[in-house]
Amino acid sequence: MTSTGNTRRLIRQTLTIARRDFIATVFTPTFLIFLFAPLIMGSFGAIGGLGAATVASGSDSKTRIVAIVPAGEAATMKAADKRLRQIFRGRDERPPELVTQAPDADPAARARAELQAKDYDVAAVLYGPLKTPTILYGAQGYRTADYLAELAEQTVRADITGGAAPLSRATKTSVVRAKASIGGKNQAAFFTVFGIFFLTLLLAGQAVGTMAEERSNKVIEVLAAAVPLESVFLGKLLGMFGVAVLFVAFWGTLVSQVTTLMPAGMAAGLANIGPAIGMPAFTLLFFAYFTMAYLLLGAVFLSVGAQASTMREIQMLSLPITIVQVAMFGLASVAASRPGTPVATFAEWFPFSSPFAMAARAANRPEIWPHLLALAWQMIWVGITITLGARAFRRGVLQSGSGKMNLLSLFRRRATA
Repeated sequence: MTSTGNTRRLIRQTLTIARRDFIATVFTPTFLIFLFAPLIMGSFGAIGGLGAATVASGSDSKTRIVAIVPAGEAATMKAADKRLRQIFRGRDERPPELVTQAPDADPAARARAELQAKDYDVAAVLYGPLKTPTILYGAQGYRTADYLAELAEQTVRADITGGAAPLSRATKTSVVRAKASIGGKNQAAFFTVFGIFFLTLLLAGQAVGTMAEERSNKVIEVLAAAVPLESVFLGKLLGMFGVAVLFVAFWGTLVSQVTTLMPAGMAAGLANIGPAIGMPAFTLLFFAYFTMAYLLLGAVFLSVGAQASTMREIQMLSLPITIVQVAMFGLASVAASRPGTPVATFAEWFPFSSPFAMAARAANRPEIWPHLLALAWQMIWVGITITLGARAFRRGVLQSGSGKMNLLSLFRRRATA
């Protein structure tokens, strides 16, 4: 009965610390700034992208390709150009505007003069007989030279067949796949890895400042004197995780409504992207692996914050952890694109990349049982990380020894008065 009572007291103390940290973080004006941080970052990115697009569009309007051909061939070439441009979708893929000019006494000299024009940029120039044309191009004009060569080919074919009118008429029917394609599964796997990485990196960093602040004002020593240190660590971790869940729930609700605002064609295209395991199970596994990734990284950040006493020390200690986390993201990304390979297997078993890689596996493969094993494996490492962090704080900051390491000590130690 005494052991059961002590366990209940430890759980109650842990939840009390978690509630204290959650309220102290959420019920502040700065939390609203943090909550809308993705919107602020997205706005800056949109402004930068709009500026870059404006510069690019202004540059594109002054770029052209030139064909020095007779008037009859020019009309046929423009018809072929109009037909071929329907293949291109993006501005970056579409060739520059085609301009045709009548040849003079020296078309070669005129072509070279066009490349040196001051009022506009010429990517490539074609001149000479269309069966054996000569194409001059600049440093960035290799692809446009290929396009001009294809235009010459199509013009000659049109002359042989008697006109530029198309010789066939296709019937196009859109078909939506019942299941996600292989490429769609790989894309879903990468988006999953990136989503968990972004959320954990953005949210887990709060734990560093929280622990360092309470250490500087001696609050952590008061808590450690009244509550077992493992309870302090776990309570703070749960409190910060509650903040993370609130953040994810808020933005997850908004993002889930994005597809209702998309055009029908774009929404149909997204239908090809989906997890192999099914959306209901994938949603649960995504949250479970986000939880494990957050607890692992948050426990490490809490340990770092416990060792640091100034912001400079926090930055110095946090940088290596962030670098390692980026490396785990890279490893899991490779695993997402190459499921079933030795690299993927290593990423799924290595503790700090396991949540990312296993979430990607949920998008790539339909089996359920490996996820149960992986979650148990990751929970063990969360316990190990919390225990090591508490020991490091006790020895390095409180300057006291510790008893024998035991992952179950959180629920077996007696609560001190």
